[in-house]
Amino acid sequence: MTLKSVPAYLTGTFFLCLLILTSGCFQQHNKADFTVINGPDPEALDPAIITSQADGRIVSAMFEGLTRFNSVTAQSEPALAKDWNVSNNGTTYTFNLRENIRWSTGEPITSQDVVYSWRRAIDPQTASDYAGMLFYINNAEAINSGKIQDISQLGVKAIDAKKIRVELTNPTPFFLELCAFWTLAVVPQKTIEQYGDQWCLSKPLPVSGSHKLGFWNVRDRIRLIKNENYWDASNTKNNIVDFLPVESPSTAINLFEANQADVIWDKSLIPSELIDALSTRPTFHKFDFLGSYFLRFNTTKKPLDDSRVRKALSLSINKRMIVEKYTKGGERMANHFVPPGTGEYISPTGQNHDIQLAKELIAEAGFPDGKGFPSNFEYLFNSSELNRNIAVELQRMWKENLGIKIKLRQAENKVYLASQSALDYHISRSSWIGDYNDPNTFLDMFMSQNGNNRTGWKNSQYDQIIRTANTITNSTKRYELFQKAEDILINKELPIFPLFFYVGINIYHPDRIGGISPNILDIHPINAIYAK
Repeated sequence: MTLKSVPAYLTGTFFLCLLILTSGCFQQHNKADFTVINGPDPEALDPAIITSQADGRIVSAMFEGLTRFNSVTAQSEPALAKDWNVSNNGTTYTFNLRENIRWSTGEPITSQDVVYSWRRAIDPQTASDYAGMLFYINNAEAINSGKIQDISQLGVKAIDAKKIRVELTNPTPFFLELCAFWTLAVVPQKTIEQYGDQWCLSKPLPVSGSHKLGFWNVRDRIRLIKNENYWDASNTKNNIVDFLPVESPSTAINLFEANQADVIWDKSLIPSELIDALSTRPTFHKFDFLGSYFLRFNTTKKPLDDSRVRKALSLSINKRMIVEKYTKGGERMANHFVPPGTGEYISPTGQNHDIQLAKELIAEAGFPDGKGFPSNFEYLFNSSELNRNIAVELQRMWKENLGIKIKLRQAENKVYLASQSALDYHISRSSWIGDYNDPNTFLDMFMSQNGNNRTGWKNSQYDQIIRTANTITNSTKRYELFQKAEDILINKELPIFPLFFYVGINIYHPDRIGGISPNILDIHPINAIYAK
């Protein structure tokens, strides 16, 4: 890369920028073994509450479940549970806990801790957006919806101090992957009952994972320290790990270039205008990745309760132009929602650019050339250069193609997520990263009672198709049902509109850092990473 081909923040003015950054936003601390640029400050450190991949990286290092994701394959492997047995009909799992598992504060981790953690995650008072992860367990959905008040009816029982039995409603081929996900991680009951909503900030904070909380300085860093009581501590490769809350791509790349960080993990923190130049470097790692960038429509607000309006807004968007002009990383425009490579599933083809049909639909809905369309309509997006560029482009397309004026509403990440959950938006930029390698991880979140739905859309036919699909063990028949459900989602009802599929991009020095293996879930357990 020649100097004249690089923006100023990678050349002469870079050092001045870096001086300002490190002396202003980031405090001076003794150096960590591994420093991650991870996106915004987390919304919480509670496994039952968080929803983003960036937050999950931190929380998964602190709290572990019965299984964990393998650092190379991203498939589940034994963690707090040393092994398990599955009944012949696939609906009963009996887990045996390791003998040596302890909280970071020294107390034994028991099967009752697992039962408490799962009951807490499904409890409607916890208000976990990811409670749906447990709906495959007997009575879980009924408990979460309030139909069953007795939470002890959840199909999870402690047989003794080291044995747990789980009863599922149907065979669930991805259940062991669910057990590795942060929502099902084991959390400390006594601490939560003592400190309530502030339990994550208690000192000391008992953790079940490879690292414990050193400190959390908002807008500076979260520091994690090796948990010497972790069952696999002898294989934990680093003692101190820092997560830097960076939202600016230029800041991220500056810190990396100045050796102030070892890895950039959040794809939105790779400057799109630099991708061509960065891609020639040995630090640039690109791989297939299960992630979709899409729009959510708030179907509880008029006129978005009319599928014709949602379809018109969707058809007026030129996805190909957005990908070619703005994303720059080789992303593919999305003609469906479930990313290619999700198991052996093949999606139905969805909607594409059709301005004439969009005009006809918006006129049919009562807004010819945009006349009479509400003037207070907003497009919500969280802060990033790419998100803003796309927002401005969508605003232009809707005005030019349909005569509809949309206001842009940019929000920092916590406000953005809270606004989505509260349905305080009209149209919102969204993304979804696969939690496991199965189409269900993309489709079940739009079931009526799923906390990650965030569109207000409810469709009993869709719900029933997903439920039925998850009672079937034959993958061909199961995928056929998922195709019917996805067709409702992207062709008939359109509470969402897919724009493009992500590619995975990590920035790090392979000659300095080991233990990072590209995989389709972009999962990289902290305990496996080490300095060479």
